[in-house]
Amino acid sequence: MKKAVTSKNSSTTKTDGASPSRMIDGRIKELGDWRGEMLGRIRGLIKDADPDVVEEWKWRGVPVWEHDGIICTGETYKAVVKMTFAKGAALEDPAGLFNSSLDGNVRRAIDIREGEKINERALKALIRAAVELNASKARKKPAKRSA
Repeated sequence: MKKAVTSKNSSTTKTDGASPSRMIDGRIKELGDWRGEMLGRIRGLIKDADPDVVEEWKWRGVPVWEHDGIICTGETYKAVVKMTFAKGAALEDPAGLFNSSLDGNVRRAIDIREGEKINERALKALIRAAVELNASKARKKPAKRSA
C-alpha cells in the first residue's frame, strides 16, 4: 500500500503528486450532475467568504476547507451534498441553515438537496464565523517551548 506524502505548498497540500485542489476539481467533474455543480458552487462561496482558505483532501476522498483548523467538509451522497462544520455547534445560525447533525455536541451540517436554493449571504456569514472561531482558538494556544 502506497503511503500518502504531503507537503505544504502555498495554499494547498500535495498528496501523491496531485494537489487537493485538483482532486476536488476531479470530484466535481466525476460527479457530472447536480451534486458536482453544487459542490463547485459551495466551493466558490467558501473561497469568496475566506480568500485565505486552504483546500485539503482527507479521509479517502473528502474535500475539506481549513483556516486555523477545519472550517467544513463537502461530502456528496446520492440525495444530498453535505457541508459539515467541524465546530458548528459553537456557531450562531440566525438564518437556520443547519438542518442535519443537530444532536451532536460539536459538529453541525447542512444537507442540500437537488433544486434547493442556498442563502448565499447567510452561508458566507456562517463560514466567516467558523474562520473567526478557529482563529480565536488559535490565538489562545500557548506557544510551544523549544528544549
